[in-house]
Amino acid sequence: MGGKAKPTKHTAKELAQKEKNALSNKGGGSAGLKDRAGGSAGHSKYKCNICMQAAPDPKSMQMHFESKHPKEEFSLEKCSDLHAAAGGVTTAGVAVRGGIKKHHN
Repeated sequence: MGGKAKPTKHTAKELAQKEKNALSNKGGGSAGLKDRAGGSAGHSKYKCNICMQAAPDPKSMQMHFESKHPKEEFSLEKCSDLHAAAGGVTTAGVAVRGGIKKHHN
């Protein structure tokens, strides 16, 4: 609780919830469910050119190649970049809570 002259405007609980909402990806109904799934691109960036397995980053794709395709030579250029194919953004949409403007005064 604040002093007499200056009451607190937001509680620690409100501030923690605001931070959580800004960083979470939830809500939006059925459209939000599709957005969180990543739509046609998915949230993984790379796709294996041999077995079509998705991976979020180059290191994961290299680990996939070493375990699943040990006889093949790894080249990131051969793997499909799904984010570029989808226009570059797969995390923006109706399911991102950080974009909601609340009308508190």
